[in-house]
Amino acid sequence: MKADIVFQNGEVITVNERDEVCEAVAVAGNRIVAVGSDKEMSDWIGPDTEVVNLGGKTLMPGIIDAHLHFVLYGLNQMNISCKQPEMDSVANVLKALQKRASETPAGEWVRAWGFNESAVSEERYPTREELDAVSAEHPIIIARTCSHIGIANSKALELAGIEAETPDPPGGIIERNPDGSLTGRLIENAYMAFNAAARYSTEELAQAMQLAQQQFFEKGITSVHEAGAFDEESYRMMQLASGDGDLKLRIYAMIGTLNDCRTFTLNMMESGVVTGTGNDRFKIGPAKLFLDGSSTGPTIATREGYTSDPDDHGILVYSDDEVYEVLGEAHRRGYQLTVHAQGDRAVEQYLDVIERALKEHPRKHRHRIEHAGVTPPDLQKRMKELGVIPIPNPPFPYEFGETYFQHYGERTEFMYPARDFLDLGIPCAAGSDAPVTTVEPMIGLHTAVNRKTAAGNDFGIRQRVSLLEAIRMYTYNAAYASFDEQKKGSLEAGKLADLIVLDRAILKEPAHRIKEARVEMTMIDGEKVFERKPSAVKG
Repeated sequence: MKADIVFQNGEVITVNERDEVCEAVAVAGNRIVAVGSDKEMSDWIGPDTEVVNLGGKTLMPGIIDAHLHFVLYGLNQMNISCKQPEMDSVANVLKALQKRASETPAGEWVRAWGFNESAVSEERYPTREELDAVSAEHPIIIARTCSHIGIANSKALELAGIEAETPDPPGGIIERNPDGSLTGRLIENAYMAFNAAARYSTEELAQAMQLAQQQFFEKGITSVHEAGAFDEESYRMMQLASGDGDLKLRIYAMIGTLNDCRTFTLNMMESGVVTGTGNDRFKIGPAKLFLDGSSTGPTIATREGYTSDPDDHGILVYSDDEVYEVLGEAHRRGYQLTVHAQGDRAVEQYLDVIERALKEHPRKHRHRIEHAGVTPPDLQKRMKELGVIPIPNPPFPYEFGETYFQHYGERTEFMYPARDFLDLGIPCAAGSDAPVTTVEPMIGLHTAVNRKTAAGNDFGIRQRVSLLEAIRMYTYNAAYASFDEQKKGSLEAGKLADLIVLDRAILKEPAHRIKEARVEMTMIDGEKVFERKPSAVKG
């Protein structure tokens, strides 16, 4: 037997049990057949074998982003991005909306995303009246960068059935002016429910998935853990596209939606579809609930008030019993469990539920917790004791660190505490939570290693990890969190040929330059799904 392709003369980061760095890898079909030295790989080279000289560059496992919103990311690429440098004022955001409205048939949606009130010169949200002035014929919605808050015009509110007299939903706020009129701002569950009236077509969903997939390939992402879209249609579309081969990206889909996740999760449980259903392309993941809000909102549930407002403890969506009613039963039925929990109060609530579930129905498990934003030592210890796998978001401090200093003060020392998790022997995995922040894995690796904000300020630097540890969080540990560590997440014989080539030897790079690395090639299932073309030589 000979290999289809052999990579030689590289910095091969295996992420195996010994964290070995080798020279060469052989691939046959969709599997890795050998890893070792250049000399050892020579036996796998036949007349039809493609031989790739890496020239000392890094070959490593494909990135597994353990928490992002795949479909939502793609949909956002079709809309106005408020993260662009020129969107530095409310006035410029309104101009962009006006331009899009002029190009859009009356009655169709005009959407923007990634807005951050602290990043515009006015340091405020647009008003409903300003959006009405853009257009009264188009429904308009601007999603905040966290995707937990939105600002809508009157037409959009009308389509959603939201009036001045509409009561706040549990876990949400329909913001009002002092005179009782609507500001247009919808917070947490009020915004999530609003999106039921702002659905996308199946054609738009299909386009979004292709846009996202291609961008992820270019960044070396070969698998994702889909953390939820706005409705069940996204799940149907992902399954069909995976089955048809239109989606080559591997997807582990959490049982939960951004809109009314409780009802969706209960319905999925009643259908009998359980964690692990599926195949190597598309597989059902954990049952999920949202317990609190956004770390930048800020609306996360904290045990102590915010540094910016000591009277504000955020939003806790459910009572302990309401959480247990869903997740306790899911645990009993054999599901993996997870929750969105950013604040320490929400983290504590979830750990209480896990402890109760394990006492009433002891069993082996790999229950997760998404984000684990503020996690002090007492909660870290309980995670270890209960066997819960946290999924922190390394790139968050890079974009949002200055905001975190303002709202959480000294608690930033224990925000997304990867160093503490690893020192306790907790196999934490990494997720970007894109499109909330950048999906770029190199920014995630950079921030995990350096723990600096984009402005260059130290952010809880005691939580720094080594580059090899950060890579493991984005590969093997992420595979472990989806029960796939025997199939992927490291470069070892017998595993799926999901791997990437970088444009440099990343282990030899200075720490401050990690974020500059780029992906030159991405392979999934032994197929090259992306190759970067060489830059044209000017002369």
